[in-house]
Amino acid sequence: MENPNLRSSAVQDFRRARSKALLQQVIARLTGKSIELLPYEDVRRKLKAGGKKNKKLKEIPIDAIVGSVGRYKDFTRSFLPRTNSDEDRWVQVKGAVTNMTGLPPIEVYQIDQAYFVLDGNHRVSIARDLGADHIQAYVTEICTDVPLTPDVQPDDLIIKAEYAEFLERTNLAKLRPQANLDMSIPGKYPILEEHISVHRYFMGIDQDRPVPYQEAVTHWYDEVYKPVVRAIRERGVLRDFPERTETDLYLWLSEHRAELQEALGWEIQPHDAADDLAARFSSAPRRIIARIGDWLLDTVGLDDLAPGPPTGAWRASVSSQDCLFDDILISIEDIREDHRVIEQAITLARCMHSRLYGLHVVSSKIQRYSKKIKAMEEKFEQRCQDAGVSGNLVVEVGKTARKVCERARWTDLVIMPMNHPPSPSPLAHLGSGLSTIIRRCPRPLLLVPGQPSPLQRILLAYDGTSKAREALFIATYLVKEYDSHLMVLSVNENGKTASQALEDARQYLENHEIDALYLEKRGVVAQTIIRTVKNQRCDLILIGGYSFNPLLEIVLGSTVDKVLCTSQVPVLICR
Repeated sequence: MENPNLRSSAVQDFRRARSKALLQQVIARLTGKSIELLPYEDVRRKLKAGGKKNKKLKEIPIDAIVGSVGRYKDFTRSFLPRTNSDEDRWVQVKGAVTNMTGLPPIEVYQIDQAYFVLDGNHRVSIARDLGADHIQAYVTEICTDVPLTPDVQPDDLIIKAEYAEFLERTNLAKLRPQANLDMSIPGKYPILEEHISVHRYFMGIDQDRPVPYQEAVTHWYDEVYKPVVRAIRERGVLRDFPERTETDLYLWLSEHRAELQEALGWEIQPHDAADDLAARFSSAPRRIIARIGDWLLDTVGLDDLAPGPPTGAWRASVSSQDCLFDDILISIEDIREDHRVIEQAITLARCMHSRLYGLHVVSSKIQRYSKKIKAMEEKFEQRCQDAGVSGNLVVEVGKTARKVCERARWTDLVIMPMNHPPSPSPLAHLGSGLSTIIRRCPRPLLLVPGQPSPLQRILLAYDGTSKAREALFIATYLVKEYDSHLMVLSVNENGKTASQALEDARQYLENHEIDALYLEKRGVVAQTIIRTVKNQRCDLILIGGYSFNPLLEIVLGSTVDKVLCTSQVPVLICR
């Protein structure tokens, strides 16, 4: 460098860069985050990268340069000089830039999205010092099946190496090139291989033949892994666990689902397990607040006064809008007395190809293991088998209302006998288990007072409220599923007009190409509903759930309760 002033300025720049490097080293010790450049050969070996593509000249982002072929110990991750012995070379390169001599392009290897300097480490350091964000480079791409991003840390290479070995043993990268099974936790890829081996074993049993390993790999990926990941995406679980990858969550969700199934004695769908995983373990503020609220309700024991789930939340949890009721919960008090409820559930299950889950609640563990309960389980399952539907019965110890609400969240519809409709008396209402279930049950509730409904003539009581709109949605589904006749009733009471509500329902149903009979009447709502059911020979009432908060319902009474006290046909309460 001929100009002494330029050389002096470059020396000062180098020493300032050395000071920054020392400060970075101190911060790295405190935070545990590495500032080391990655050694190219180590990365290439661990990722089993090989095969080169033709060298190309292009501009590359400097921030994507993460390592070096030979001088990875001479610079920090941000290419600050780490040794004083580099001063002369650094100053010389800086002088060439300052004198407008220009610098030739650097040479790099590219592995996925990350670059490693083969020649030109000092040029990268100077470019960063000058604030450049891109640099010209001759790029040789090295082929790999393992994704590598510029934010990779040295510890991440352990996981990347495990991934590379997994891909080599399973050949998944060639069998399913679009697959990305990145993980953030070491030691988990052997568990994935166990999943494949178990899947292969059961495939062999189901198909009564030896299953080639690679066939099992693709079948596992398509039929096991992808549906679980689809549930993770649809439920937005990644937002609750932003530090995890989809494959991390696949393993966690698989384990959580198995634990739930063992505890509940039921098959749990992936989307339901995903919802529960997020609700239980997410550190998002809304999840924490919800858990605290549930804990307070359980601790204080105010089930009767607790508000229920948000209106329409159940619909968001349904895995498919094409089949609303895949899983049906039947609350059974006595299998002999409640046979009509079971017949109602079987009627639905046959049409919708649903699974039936019976629930019987006892007050003590001694009752749980009695011969009577064993006989009940066997009789229920035999009745389902005779009807050609999938069904099993579980027995819980506790309070019926709480257990029904807890179990309901794993299903799509709850069916119960209407043996004890809510009393109009405020004190009786406060202690009514059925009122608690109506308020807190997270799924639609079908109450059966006598004969099961063939669902051929449906009356929708519609007042335009949000819960009534949920009933309208279900009415639309049932009419299409059963080819039923639908009557929509709106009642004028206390001077309130029902015309607009009726017109809204008409517009909705016409948009869905459904014919209906529309009735606008005056009178007391509950009495008018029951009278219309009788006159129109309806066999099912659809109605929205409680409209007021719990205290107001107790003081003012509820149309829902009045309908339940007098209805002779099943009532489907929507929320």
